Amino acid sequence: MAMGRQESQQEQMWVAAQRLPRSPGHVFYEKLNAVLDAGDFDRFVEELCAPHYAEDVGRPSIPPGMYFRMLFVGYFEGLESQRAIAWRCADSLSLRSFLRVEVTKGTPDHSSMTNTRKRLPEEVFWQVFAFVLRVAVEHGLLKGKTIAVDSTTLEANAAMKSLVRRATNEDWKTYVKRLMKAEGIENPNDEEVRRFDRKRKKKTSNKEWKSATDPDSRVTKMKDGRTHLAYKAEHAVELGSGLIVAPVVYRGDDTDAETLPVTVEVAREQLTAAGSPHHVDEVVGDKGYHKAETIQTLEEVEQVRTYIAERRGRRKWQDKPEGQQHAVYANRQRIKGHRGRRLGRQRSEQAERSFAHTCETGGGRRAWLRGVANVSKSHVMRAAACNLGIIMLALFGVGTPRTLQGGLGLVFIALVWLVWGAFSPRRARSASGALCGRWRSSILPPAIFQPGAAFSTGC
Repeated sequence: MAMGRQESQQEQMWVAAQRLPRSPGHVFYEKLNAVLDAGDFDRFVEELCAPHYAEDVGRPSIPPGMYFRMLFVGYFEGLESQRAIAWRCADSLSLRSFLRVEVTKGTPDHSSMTNTRKRLPEEVFWQVFAFVLRVAVEHGLLKGKTIAVDSTTLEANAAMKSLVRRATNEDWKTYVKRLMKAEGIENPNDEEVRRFDRKRKKKTSNKEWKSATDPDSRVTKMKDGRTHLAYKAEHAVELGSGLIVAPVVYRGDDTDAETLPVTVEVAREQLTAAGSPHHVDEVVGDKGYHKAETIQTLEEVEQVRTYIAERRGRRKWQDKPEGQQHAVYANRQRIKGHRGRRLGRQRSEQAERSFAHTCETGGGRRAWLRGVANVSKSHVMRAAACNLGIIMLALFGVGTPRTLQGGLGLVFIALVWLVWGAFSPRRARSASGALCGRWRSSILPPAIFQPGAAFSTGC
């Protein structure tokens, strides 16, 4: 066979459509499209977004189904920003097939995605999230009786250097110079300002300072110990299935005990919108959510039983509202029981896992948008994509497009067991067969093992 050589090419005037490259597609995204088509996803989002567009004025926008699919791609591919999503969709033939972009047309760019996000209100994104929950209800995956609540921090798209005083709107350097002038130091240079700032007692309060670039963000201590401008994301996760029923974004200084009743109410609204026959009856939380007023509100107003871990220490009930002591003692009795301990372990496993999916592998730890409404739009769609992954895992055995790449490690382990089993007792060979069967049934989708089925991880 002769070696091919790369030669200079001249751009052709036109290319026939049948000569354009096509992708065989990706099994995961083909199955995901089948799940969305079963619920008539495209018609649903088009009717949902129609009131926010003109009927016959201007050029057509991005189809809503394509726009929301691009947001799902951001989660499944671990992409943080809209620029990264737009580039990945333009670069991948299999994603173009998932988006159903014609071979003669280009994919939307990041500016088109930004215009669509600005045009659609936050309620539209919540209704798309409810559509995904409705799919889970139809497949019998969501019950919604017991939920676990936990929160994490999302780094805002703003630096600490952008802080300004709320009262005077002066930046940090101007504020320090004013303090030095009050002490009789006139016209200090930059070195003297830094030296004075290091010696004085600092206090960066959200009541006195705000970000000039993102006023909705708050000065918050991050999970790794750093102090940064951030938001707070709170998830209500249905225990058992692990589905997120309420991904709510708050400002960074909102305490867990204050936002818990709001999150429970949002979870009930989403379950009702999804058509779930069950409602929230029990709430499980960690020590950060324990507050006597909150527990009393959930028990008397929301009619919800609480399993919230309690901090150690003695409490004084003098001058407290009637019924508050009874609510706290009833919660204490429940968390000490066998069911309370079991629910606490499930909360640690499933609620924290939802943040690992949406924030770490899903690319949502850093908020590249500004404003609590915009950050909420992005985070709600990542949570919806996370729920789609759980649905795909239950239906086809694959929850992400890259599951098979990790499954190759199990193939290697199975081969080692087979080789070792040739020189070991018979039980080693039976163990290797069980391992291969478990990998085959839980990792790979059933359609792959059908006769004549083809699989491709093409990009």
